[in-house]
Amino acid sequence: MFWFALAVNTIAITVLSYVLYFRRHGRRDLLLAYVALNTGIFAVVSMLTSREVGLAVGFGLFGVLSILRLRSDLISQGEIGYYFTAIALGLVNAVAAPTPWTLLGLDALLLTCMYVADHPHLLARYGRRVLTLDVVHEDPVSLRQDLEARLRARVGRIEVTEVDYVRDLMVVDVRFRVPRPVSAPAPAGRGRPRDSVLTPLTDWLGGR
Repeated sequence: MFWFALAVNTIAITVLSYVLYFRRHGRRDLLLAYVALNTGIFAVVSMLTSREVGLAVGFGLFGVLSILRLRSDLISQGEIGYYFTAIALGLVNAVAAPTPWTLLGLDALLLTCMYVADHPHLLARYGRRVLTLDVVHEDPVSLRQDLEARLRARVGRIEVTEVDYVRDLMVVDVRFRVPRPVSAPAPAGRGRPRDSVLTPLTDWLGGR
């Protein structure tokens, strides 16, 4: 069962790191990090489960993993999600090697969750920015209006993280939603476009 679990783990981390992550985000360095981390965890946990190793060794391994941080470069919260999924795949495939159907089911669950959660079209109109403004707004209403004019979007939550009266600037964490694009009107004298007939139905299905 070890070789079957190894083959499944190789396929799973290839799908996660290349098909899902690299094709969407394009960072080759993190692709290598995910593959190396997953393969190393799979090898070590497979050794621990196949031999009589003390429980303290296992706790020591997970203690090292819990304090491991990628200090070489800044990574986003989404990339941290891929990071922990790569760890989970290595652990699952090593521990669940004697039960192939459980192994396959958990791998499929993890990969499906990452595919759906990181899909480019999921909540694509929602965004977050950390902005440094060259003006200090004392009035929350004027701050919101200024941010909406700069972002050209509807601002939701605003969190002021820094105010500097000496340099006359402020840093804000903004959550916003980009409005739907407005389609151009049909030329005069022509019939109603086919897409405009379906627009009310698609807006209703989209929860507009």
